[in-house]
Amino acid sequence: MVNRASLDKRPDEVATMFDDVAPKYDVVNDVLSMGQTRRWRKIVVDAMEVSKGQRVLDLAAGTGTSSEPYADAGIDVVACDFSLGMLKVGKRRRPDIDFIAGDATNLPFADNTFDATTISFGLRNVNEPKKALAEMLRVTKPGGRLVIAEFSQPVVPLWRTMYTEYLMRALPAIAVKVASNPDAYVYLAESIRAWPDQDHLAAWLQDSGWEKVTYRNLTGGIVAVHRAFKPAGAPEGAAAAIAAHKGPVAKLRRNIVR
Repeated sequence: MVNRASLDKRPDEVATMFDDVAPKYDVVNDVLSMGQTRRWRKIVVDAMEVSKGQRVLDLAAGTGTSSEPYADAGIDVVACDFSLGMLKVGKRRRPDIDFIAGDATNLPFADNTFDATTISFGLRNVNEPKKALAEMLRVTKPGGRLVIAEFSQPVVPLWRTMYTEYLMRALPAIAVKVASNPDAYVYLAESIRAWPDQDHLAAWLQDSGWEKVTYRNLTGGIVAVHRAFKPAGAPEGAAAAIAAHKGPVAKLRRNIVR
């Protein structure tokens, strides 16, 4: 059982936790966010600025809720997550979307595969987030963009205090009534508190090789949407580079959720 959060998370434990909450995950999120989740996700889609003919990687896609707007617009989207339970729920609901099991720190895709990459409310669950950012850079095409939505730090002190009280007191109490695994939402609250602020994530992006890094605060900084671009001059993936990633590409065939 995972009920304490740190930046040294065990992927198997976190994946199991999400498997447990998969059936009610989207409904519970709507309740706990007071309906804000839908607004936040729409802002992410708008920031992606993708169109038909482009290919999108949606990481930490869970049940595919975040992938649906792209599929509905006729955009080729791949929903990737490390929780098989989440992916199976999503595949039953949206068989038209490609659901792929994968680890954000070792993605099963070749270099320069996607026009744009996104991850919403999942980066803080990765045990090596900087490594994940480098992997996202690898699989994104030169000039392509990355959009991250993640819980962050409210910018007004009073609002920050009120939000912390909600996270640590009200949210777990509500989760007991509506969630199948309330301990998962204790983890949620603690993982948010342990997560670095907006500027730290921006610095991580720059250190990982992304450029033109910006962010926008939502709901007073409860959530921040970061956007960055892969340098346009990045190599297109020479034969040697592609050969080096035959392992992940071969693994992709085994990771398809049917």
